[in-house]
Amino acid sequence: MSSNKPVTLVSTTHGFEGRRILEYKGLVGGDAILGANMFRDFFAGIRDLVGGRSGSYEKVLRKAKQEAVEDMLEQARELGANAVVGVDLDYETIQVQDGGSMLMVSASGTAVVVE
Repeated sequence: MSSNKPVTLVSTTHGFEGRRILEYKGLVGGDAILGANMFRDFFAGIRDLVGGRSGSYEKVLRKAKQEAVEDMLEQARELGANAVVGVDLDYETIQVQDGGSMLMVSASGTAVVVE
């Protein structure tokens, strides 16, 4: 049974203070794999050597995280949940044959119905 209600609560903890979990719907997850081009990799490496933040990588990380979380929330909606608890985010880089790399972000949690 699917619900049209949006998933409005998301937490890395296993519950929400002042709200009781009424039903556990199951594990949900989302993944995003984004490519990072060779020039960006090269300049990020130089910036890392001299210090400072790599703005291009930060933008890619934010975009990948947002896509993975949105995929997870869509699965929760399909299960009829109105919240996701125990959310975990994992980041990995994947090396590809041509010397480039890709970024993988995974989001997972438990879809629940809270009061």
